[in-house]
Amino acid sequence: MTGHSFRLQLETLQGIQDKDVLISSCVIAGWTGRDAAALEKHIAELEELGVRRPASTPIFYRVAASRLTTSNVIEVLGEASGGEVEYTILAHGGKLWVGTGSDHTDREAERITVTLSKQICDKPIAPRFWAFDDVANHWDEMILRSYVIEDGQRRLYQEARTGAMLSPQDLIARYTHGGGLADGTILFGGTGAAIGGVRATHEFEYEIEDPVLKRKIASRYRTVILPVLG
Repeated sequence: MTGHSFRLQLETLQGIQDKDVLISSCVIAGWTGRDAAALEKHIAELEELGVRRPASTPIFYRVAASRLTTSNVIEVLGEASGGEVEYTILAHGGKLWVGTGSDHTDREAERITVTLSKQICDKPIAPRFWAFDDVANHWDEMILRSYVIEDGQRRLYQEARTGAMLSPQDLIARYTHGGGLADGTILFGGTGAAIGGVRATHEFEYEIEDPVLKRKIASRYRTVILPVLG
């Protein structure tokens, strides 16, 4: 199997293992909300930025696995890109693992085609994953949250329970037409609405919180802006 290797921390209730994990396929799920009103709000946010409505909901975009990164710095073209916190589901070793990542997206390219906008930005992921079996029974209580640094101030940008989005089991079934997620695949599970509207972000913090087991996976990154010269 070809792909890209990442040094990840795989955590179960028994402990944590550092492992080299090969990821060969990256899938970004879009418009995954369970609540029709909340889903419409997010679609409307993007329409205000000139993004066309999706042909279907949910929808699954393939992104090169080489776009994944655990770095705290990514390079982007121009000033118009921003992060979105999402839960991530990793298939590895015949098991599912849950973590979090940022679907960093170029908002200018998004007006041309969403598929292009997904492909041209790196996708930061936190290097720690929990065994999905350990959180499955309280999945809907998990919390996704992101912060941005704007004008020197740390501001809450997104906050939503995972129960607001399609569950991993449902999402995987829809993506695979009833099958399982192949080993080496990472699936981004969708995002919630942005507080104050979708906008460019240059310093981004993202996290998933497990309030039942009282733990959190969190990461952050900043962008280095490359010039657009025409």
